Amino acid sequence: MINVEDLHKTYVMGDMEVHALRGVTLQITQGEMVAIMGPSGSGKSTMMDILGCLSKPTSGTYVLEEVNIGSVSDNRLAELRNRKIGFVFQSFNLLPRMSALHNVELPLIYAGTSRRERRRRAIQSLEAVQLGDRVHHKSNELSGGQIQRVAIARALVTDPAIIFADEPTGNLDSRTSTDIMNLFTELHATGNTIVLVTHEPDVASYCQRIIRLRDGVIESDEWIREMSPLAKEIHGERAISAPPTHSGDDD
Repeated sequence: MINVEDLHKTYVMGDMEVHALRGVTLQITQGEMVAIMGPSGSGKSTMMDILGCLSKPTSGTYVLEEVNIGSVSDNRLAELRNRKIGFVFQSFNLLPRMSALHNVELPLIYAGTSRRERRRRAIQSLEAVQLGDRVHHKSNELSGGQIQRVAIARALVTDPAIIFADEPTGNLDSRTSTDIMNLFTELHATGNTIVLVTHEPDVASYCQRIIRLRDGVIESDEWIREMSPLAKEIHGERAISAPPTHSGDDD
């Protein structure tokens, strides 16, 4: 599904060059649930932008479902992003004056889906995140956890090949964060491919695999849950590391 080879990303800032990614190579297969971790400046947000087709690499190769992302036009990139990728953001990015239903319908409106079909699919997505009884509620009538569930429903509504979640629990309390991560786990169990960017070990521990970045390179790539048969075929047999323990406090 995702094949990255010797990926580099360099930003020019005045007379300076900032090397955000330095030769990253990785593969993510269909059905995996992966966490990308790292301290500030590690390159994890840049990696998410490139994997999510929001940015192109400076050099190296990124192939998403047999499409070389570095060689496509900006219009084609936008099409791939809208058709194959669902995003969940820390800040939710919902329209506050619109209902949950309308917020979830938005990607389908942009795709030109008929009104009847987009309503059906939006309600189905809201039901999948246990918000079937909140379809007409606006953001100010929902809790933080419910708002994030609406954002997840919006990511699901286009039936994407992969879901990218950037610090999806960053604005939530610990109990609500647990609920949201349990939801991601349920979605993964039904076959969804999910990639999370997080700095929280507790959040990463819900994933099968943790990739740690530092200074733009992969510092470690560990499996903490059993691989699927497809992942074993692609990655080979690897030892399963002990998952991070859930801590009660953030330091």
